[in-house]
Amino acid sequence: MPDSPRAGLHLSWYSHPSGSGRLVVVTGAFDVLHVGHLRFLQSARATGDLLLVGVESDNRVAAWKGPGRPVNTGVERAEMLAALRTVDGVFLVQGDPDVKDPEAYVDLLRPLDPAVLAFTQGDPFAEEKHRSAGLLDAVAVEVPLVPERSTSALLNGRRSVPTAG
Repeated sequence: MPDSPRAGLHLSWYSHPSGSGRLVVVTGAFDVLHVGHLRFLQSARATGDLLLVGVESDNRVAAWKGPGRPVNTGVERAEMLAALRTVDGVFLVQGDPDVKDPEAYVDLLRPLDPAVLAFTQGDPFAEEKHRSAGLLDAVAVEVPLVPERSTSALLNGRRSVPTAG
């Protein structure tokens, strides 16, 4: 699958998938990888045969998340994700941070021919992701959020630690 310029966004492969089957695609920052990410990816992967993860570039994450973000570079985030058993391929999503409309993602993802677009419940772009899935003839799958396991919550010290008992 070649790198593709698409309507203001383009992807560059970190690790190409091998194999075939029902393709699941997820995209996100995946900054400071944690158990919430792992459980999300495992749930998403269970809806298909191959899981591709799109990692938003540093400039896009910085524009959306604010100062000090991302904590890890896009290449480092891609490397961590590619090392997970549940992930079959990883690509970087690059382009202007203001480009976040469904059509840009549809143009970016169309060559991959995903069967499923998965995202976390409560995703601020859920409506757009449902629309993108429809335009791609894919199924939109909302995976339940793992409570108190978001990167922002962890970085802001809002994570409660279970006590032994």
